[in-house]
Amino acid sequence: MLTQFSLLEKGKALLFALSLSVTTVAYAQDGTIYPLETPAEPNAILLGTGKVDGQTSPETWFRQWGDPMARNISTATLTPFLPKPGKGNGAAVIVAPGGGFRWLSLSNEGWEVAQALADRGIAAFVLKYRLHPTPASLDGFKESMNRTFASAAARPADAPKTETPTAPRFDLSNQLKDAEAAYAMIIKRSKEWGVDTARLGMIGFSAGAGLTMHCTLNSKAMELDFIGPIYGGMGAVEVPKNAPPMFNVIATDDFLFRGQFGVIDSWYKAGKPVEFHLYQNGGHGFGLGNPDRTSNRWFDAFIHWLDVNDFLAAQGVN
Repeated sequence: MLTQFSLLEKGKALLFALSLSVTTVAYAQDGTIYPLETPAEPNAILLGTGKVDGQTSPETWFRQWGDPMARNISTATLTPFLPKPGKGNGAAVIVAPGGGFRWLSLSNEGWEVAQALADRGIAAFVLKYRLHPTPASLDGFKESMNRTFASAAARPADAPKTETPTAPRFDLSNQLKDAEAAYAMIIKRSKEWGVDTARLGMIGFSAGAGLTMHCTLNSKAMELDFIGPIYGGMGAVEVPKNAPPMFNVIATDDFLFRGQFGVIDSWYKAGKPVEFHLYQNGGHGFGLGNPDRTSNRWFDAFIHWLDVNDFLAAQGVN
């Protein structure tokens, strides 16, 4: 199946065949934010969950560290990344990118991860969920980003247990509806997409990890079989009786870590299966991994965890 990621196979410099006045080398060397033309998303499926109240600015894209990102998203979509015919094992994962609920790192924490899963025989679905509004101007948005990270770094270690373990204290009702709609669509089209509905999980990165946890703690419509919060908040939570097995990853030099093990302790004390990888380094937002960081191979560990727990047991489903 042709997916968005097929447009990325020749490298980040050719993403969606867009070219800007600044070279790709410059993108890779600094964290400057550059405007980006909105790319085509030919395989994105509308979820029909509505708009965002008070959103007056259109969806716009930018590039930072070489990666395309979107903000002011007011229409949720789901993009399938399916294994090649005959290669699927039936397992499926909803992938939730991060961005502080103000933007989405759709390549680094979405498309690339989904394609890596599909290459392992796992059907993956990138959730482009609705976001909280940001200033229309790029300069105003940059200031908003700085405030978001400052808020995350300053968050108290003793945050309430019921609070979603991620930095901004946002109302996540829109995002929850988007995730529930994505889950329902996958269940409905499971036969078409080769999905075993008993092996459907969700992973998320940063704010996407927070959304993954929020769905796990609050959704009555989703029955996730496993979850993978990747460099999300670590605060303690109230674990539901039907909580799924959890695979959790964070680095010690991540500003969201700060020596906390609350969510791990919560899962453990509730008697729920949990695997935790605390890496020496990797920082925040490393996606599939950065070279020369100890966190670089977390994805292989995740696949092994899925395999050992029999989530990859069936073969040749689609």
